[in-house]
Amino acid sequence: MKVGLTYDLKSDWMARGLTAEQAAEFDSQETVDAIAGALRELGHDVDCVGNLFALMPRLLAGERWDIVWNFAEGLRGIGRESQVPCLLEAHDVPFVFSDPLVCALTLHKAMLKRVVRDLGLPTPRFAVVDDLSQLDGLQLEFPLFAKPLAEGTSKGVDRHSKITDLAALRRVTAQLLERFGQSVLVEEYLPGREVTVGVVGTGPKARAVAVLEVVLLPGADAEVYTQRNKDECESLVEYRLAEGPFARDAEALALDVWRGIGARDGGRVDLRVDRTGRLSVIEVNPLPGMHPTHSDLPIMATLAGVSFEELIGAIFASATERR
Repeated sequence: MKVGLTYDLKSDWMARGLTAEQAAEFDSQETVDAIAGALRELGHDVDCVGNLFALMPRLLAGERWDIVWNFAEGLRGIGRESQVPCLLEAHDVPFVFSDPLVCALTLHKAMLKRVVRDLGLPTPRFAVVDDLSQLDGLQLEFPLFAKPLAEGTSKGVDRHSKITDLAALRRVTAQLLERFGQSVLVEEYLPGREVTVGVVGTGPKARAVAVLEVVLLPGADAEVYTQRNKDECESLVEYRLAEGPFARDAEALALDVWRGIGARDGGRVDLRVDRTGRLSVIEVNPLPGMHPTHSDLPIMATLAGVSFEELIGAIFASATERR
């Protein structure tokens, strides 16, 4: 097949003036090369297209691909992860990973939580804050956790994100509102084990790859999977596969979420144990990081005995079944 790759390259955007934090969700050339290499090993002809602004003129010129492996994050707006999927749908080009609705839903963390709640699945109680006045009379129990409403890669999550009193909540919320120019999600803090469940497939054929537990080491930011912990995971985090009844419960909850929101092909569902000992949904990532040794989904696949090439092949097979 002729396979297009759409992506946002971190070095491209930083060369245009974005800071390292602003470009944190974008991909490295190493990741692009790894995915392209795996697809070529599977026998496909790979065309590295690039971002939305590289894709648009090529589509308008009449170029087409049998399928596009899309992992473009987009730059602006609550629908930024949906922009390339929308464009591909408009031009009738099949693509890998979730559709525009799911990409927009999962980026808006509060909307996702509302859908999860409507599905009857557990997620922490929360509030969306646009103005500090909304913190008055907040009906949530401390400790709380605050983060930007629509960011990934733990952007805006640091050692101050766990909050134990109203004064700290006001301070952290004010800083996030100013720093990211978007609403802040405030939710009740979950104190227990944190895992991310890798999922491959769509609908009834979706299956869990593994359940990866995040264990923070000495020297890491305590109690919170911060951007620093994620960026320096080789020295600050131990990743281990969860097993037994706990892992089976995590897999079942993750698959209920995945199928419930209509996510496709591959991604991750992040879970954490609440104060009663129950697993609860934090986030869903329908465009998972795919660096072979630094991203959670490939890491857990490797620990589970699944090679990077096999993982790419399974995700691709799910998408081509739909095509």
